[in-house]
Amino acid sequence: MNLILLGLPGAGKGTQAASIVDEYGVPHISTGDMFREAIKSETELGKEANSYIEKGELVPDEVTNGIVKERLEENDVKENGFLLDGYPRTLNQAEVLNENLSSAGLEVDGVIYIKVDTDVLMERLTGRIICADCGATYHKLFNPPKVEDTCGQCGGKEFYQREDDKPETVKRRIEINESLTNDLLNYYSDPDLIITVNGLGTPDEVFKEVKEKIDKLKASL
Repeated sequence: MNLILLGLPGAGKGTQAASIVDEYGVPHISTGDMFREAIKSETELGKEANSYIEKGELVPDEVTNGIVKERLEENDVKENGFLLDGYPRTLNQAEVLNENLSSAGLEVDGVIYIKVDTDVLMERLTGRIICADCGATYHKLFNPPKVEDTCGQCGGKEFYQREDDKPETVKRRIEINESLTNDLLNYYSDPDLIITVNGLGTPDEVFKEVKEKIDKLKASL
């Protein structure tokens, strides 16, 4: 099976990706993992990607597209398919992916979209707090300190939020990703291709729905 995994930040893509890989044995292709591997292997594309990453800049589409193309040509993909996670992120990437798959005689079988309302995502992503004394991480709702306002590791009383976790930053990040994701959902608009999953349950509950829908897709291939 050749699958794409979509979802906004905080939707639980990473958790579901791990479960899908464990259940179906498809190679998990994550752009972050690929960048790290290409940089470690010192491929030409890896060196180019690293030149942007070291400066804190976004890796251009053409570099990302090239690294993904290289990965899709490996034997495990040819034998077992793939689960693309974090790619495509833009329409350009989706179009290039389609061209690369077509030239290899492949196609996307399903696009799994983990849907979670933005207010829930805000709640999930802005709740992280960090102990200023020892760096222990908590979540205001899902993993609060056992004693209110007191770090369970060191007894510290001061907590802070990373810039990435502050509401205004998270809101902007969600808005940008929501626009990009909507573009991709429109691009993959075939109802037989899109697999929408409710991401509001526990990880196990969400995966139960994911599995049911993948099994149904698999039976139809």
